[in-house]
Amino acid sequence: MASESGTAVTAGHALRPLPRPRVATRSGAATAPPEAHAVADASDQGARVAVIVIAAAWHLAVALPAVLRAGPGMAFPAVVAAGWLVTALVGVGTGVRLLRRGLPPAGPLAVALLVVDAAVVAGAGGRFLFSTANWVWGGLAWFFLLVLWRRPVRWLLVILAAHGTIALTAVVLYGATAPADLSRATMYVYGTSTLPVAVFVGAAALTAQARDRAATAAAALAVAAEREAAERARTERQERLALVSGTAEEVLAGLAAGDADPADPAVRRRAVLAAARLRRLIAESDDVPDALLHELRAAADLAERNGLPIDLVAVGTPPELPVEIRRGLADPLTAALAAAEGWARLTVVAGPDEVVVSLVTPDHDGPDEPAIGGDGPVEHLHERDGEIRWTQTRWRRT
Repeated sequence: MASESGTAVTAGHALRPLPRPRVATRSGAATAPPEAHAVADASDQGARVAVIVIAAAWHLAVALPAVLRAGPGMAFPAVVAAGWLVTALVGVGTGVRLLRRGLPPAGPLAVALLVVDAAVVAGAGGRFLFSTANWVWGGLAWFFLLVLWRRPVRWLLVILAAHGTIALTAVVLYGATAPADLSRATMYVYGTSTLPVAVFVGAAALTAQARDRAATAAAALAVAAEREAAERARTERQERLALVSGTAEEVLAGLAAGDADPADPAVRRRAVLAAARLRRLIAESDDVPDALLHELRAAADLAERNGLPIDLVAVGTPPELPVEIRRGLADPLTAALAAAEGWARLTVVAGPDEVVVSLVTPDHDGPDEPAIGGDGPVEHLHERDGEIRWTQTRWRRT
């Protein structure tokens, strides 16, 4: 294809626009950045550890000694012991999943714990209905909390309601319907349910708050970083514009004063180089998919307008590069184009991790062009053999 000024451009592959950054949104708000999720996960992990410790301490330090003391006095001690063991296994498996930042299968485990709940109440018998040997009264709610972690709070409320229904049903079936017994049962259900619910809701609220605060802080830092980068880019651009303008002013002042001869090849090269640099500087601010190719095309178009036939060959799609890298790649080629005679061939070979820009022109009398740019991560090579001049810049991702 050809540019508007006639510069020939050959593409080895179709040049695709670079992808634009996207911000995922939900309900009109920006999704929290990864840093916010990391902070929220750390807060949530602390709450998980606390609940695991509470459930384990209750099951080992309170429930187990009570079951061992009651022993054969219970209606079905083997059922109570089996229920304790099943609950312990559920707690271990769930705790490991939670510590690894996973979530257990809530539905099946919640149903299994409800079955254990009913079995232990029946196995303890009426004699131990309000005893710690009937350990499901106070300890099972913490295991409900573990298996339902990070699920909607209504799930926990439904399971605790089923737990309370089992307890009150046992009270009625065992004939403990005196006002004092009913009051005791009500207080048991209330006391053993409110604290787990408070921990569950509090942990979710703290996690959400930590995520929101971290997201706000990350957004503020991002805005500050963008503002600083924009200010730095503006300052650097002003300095570079002043440098380019100074070079152009020197050429124009020399021509106006008669100190420079327009027919002098050196003067003409200085004028072309100043114009090419100024044009490339202007091209830096254009919002285009392939910024490097756009800036090189600007330099090539100017060279062709000054009568130099030039081919621009592009193979591959350059990655998104910062302005400093693009300057290091383009400036030596811009200087070489300003001195080129006869014809020129400009080649850009790009991949995701490397960009190579080469310029071949016929050799001619005169000194080599100075090694402009090529500092830092950009390599600059310049060779001549009496027939051609070859200039190359190369950038590799490190």
